[in-house]
Amino acid sequence: MTENGDSTTPRAHGRVTRRTVLKAAGATALATALAAGAVTATGSSAAAADGKPYDAIVVGAGYAGGTVARELGARGMKVLVLEARGRIGGRIEPGTLAGEHIELGGGWFGPGQDLVARELKRYSLTTTEDVHATRMVMPGPNGYASHSPQEAGARLNSLFADFYAGSEQYFERPYEPLHRKDLLASVDRLSLADRIDRLQLTGVDHDWVSGATSVFAGGNRTGSLTGLAQWYQLAGGTYDKFLSVMSELPQGGMISILERMLRESGATVSLNSPVTAIRERGGLTHVEVRGGRVHQAPVVVLATPVNMWSTLTFEPGLPKVYADAAREGLGVPHATKLWLRVKGTSEAVSAQAPEGAPILLLIPQKQLPDGRIFVAFTGPALDVSDPQAVRAAVRGLLPEARVVEYRAKEWHKDPYARGGWGLRRPGQLLRQLPDIQQPFGRIVFAGGDIASGWNGAFVEGALESGFRAAEQAATLAG
Repeated sequence: MTENGDSTTPRAHGRVTRRTVLKAAGATALATALAAGAVTATGSSAAAADGKPYDAIVVGAGYAGGTVARELGARGMKVLVLEARGRIGGRIEPGTLAGEHIELGGGWFGPGQDLVARELKRYSLTTTEDVHATRMVMPGPNGYASHSPQEAGARLNSLFADFYAGSEQYFERPYEPLHRKDLLASVDRLSLADRIDRLQLTGVDHDWVSGATSVFAGGNRTGSLTGLAQWYQLAGGTYDKFLSVMSELPQGGMISILERMLRESGATVSLNSPVTAIRERGGLTHVEVRGGRVHQAPVVVLATPVNMWSTLTFEPGLPKVYADAAREGLGVPHATKLWLRVKGTSEAVSAQAPEGAPILLLIPQKQLPDGRIFVAFTGPALDVSDPQAVRAAVRGLLPEARVVEYRAKEWHKDPYARGGWGLRRPGQLLRQLPDIQQPFGRIVFAGGDIASGWNGAFVEGALESGFRAAEQAATLAG
């Protein structure tokens, strides 16, 4: 049994190859798109099936784009969805490991995310609870130490009550992040590292806090305090409630709602259609796809990660708020999700490491007859293309574990994401909202990165942004 050296494809006994996996993934994506409506594999559609021009073009077939397509379709509008990849989903990407379904992007919903709950009900989908850890491995004074989930949870709740102290005031209404703009001025400029430094945390306390925050931020110097503090208050203002919003697995996987959205929309979904330019001319938007083909419509909705904006040509050029966001980015700079098939233990143990460790967080997933599947989030210190390094990193947390195969997704290397989930950088909240949510000319902006509420890492935010963008696009299209 050999561990994989490829960052996206598992290999074991030669049974699975890159070609077979990609072929299967492409077939699934095309089947989904065909179910959604008209589809082309190379972006050759120029008009709707009835030969009339499109009323709107949506760039990106993730959750925000799918929401826009469905809502505009419900208004009787003809919609073209241009997707750069050969699949739908954006930063939601299903996969398999050891014959089991895995999520290479996304993964969980949770209580209190009302828009997701409404969509689940709409499509008669259920959720199951994620695996509960029976033991937690945490940094100790001399390496790592085991704790009961209750003991570790109580300590984490206490530490983060101090860490986020005051956020219940400056995010008094967390769905309206600018409600206490007066209080935000003194904290929005702080990074997570700044907050840790101010608390003068030392030893184990420092390692517990820095590790937990760096998992979400891709680096504590990059992520903003207000970015995580808003999530914390949206969840209910305690650390265990914050973790609970990442605890439910949807029936059919994370892609399940989106598949149904696109099917209901009746939109034409054009895969393998990376957009290179958006130009406004003569009251129409002209959207150019790699290779030179141009599509036209009265309005375009840009529903890609903000990190992708810098790869596009805009005519006229974007105003400052959008240009700054494109230059700075919003997706976390390092985001690698690592799925592992492990022998030597079947225990549902979770582990957390300090910032800078090769693996920052290890979470138990499905138990197997001869072991267990785990999902991990890694730091820049781990080269996931090196099987020996992956084995050593896992053993550092679970000495009894033996990795037999794995699959990794490096989102910061994905050409159509250029980063992981969104998390605002210091100062971006006050500098960007609400202007970044407004249309510019006939371009409407959508995506979880720019949501008001559950922004960035949550489907809830993509849905919120999609509903807002659909209203804006319908108004502009007249």
